[in-house]
Amino acid sequence: MAAQDVYLDGLDAKMLALLDAEPRIGVLELSRRLAVARGTAQARLDKLIARGAIRGFGPDVAPAAIGFGVTSFVTLEISQRYGHTAVAEHLADIPEVLEAHTITGSGDLHCRIVARSNADLQRVIDQIVGYEGIVRASTIIALAELIPYRVMPLVSAAANHP
Repeated sequence: MAAQDVYLDGLDAKMLALLDAEPRIGVLELSRRLAVARGTAQARLDKLIARGAIRGFGPDVAPAAIGFGVTSFVTLEISQRYGHTAVAEHLADIPEVLEAHTITGSGDLHCRIVARSNADLQRVIDQIVGYEGIVRASTIIALAELIPYRVMPLVSAAANHP
């Protein structure tokens, strides 16, 4: 099933909103609040998990609350002879690299990284560019988070516009 063929209906959206608000809710309580049979709630939940709409039920950890108050975005240019996979494996070994995406444009990868301080950010960047497959890095420090990562407005929009 192609991504453009996947739709959410109102029940899926309500289920996702409830799970977002109360991640520890059980299937029985979920079915009660949604006014559907337990089997329906379980089947919908299983379907959302199977297609990757729900990626996990773990805690949503705020890096700043555990000592990583500096967030930055790094655009990397890589040596094509090493390729994206080798660079991604290098980046995956660095705990401060929260995510990495291949991109179009002047760079090859875009990463979100965190650090304890600006000095610590220099250490993390040095660790990133210490890999010979990375040619250049351009770093931007985030000053404030105005809109945290979110998907619930998107879920709502998807359910209302199939």
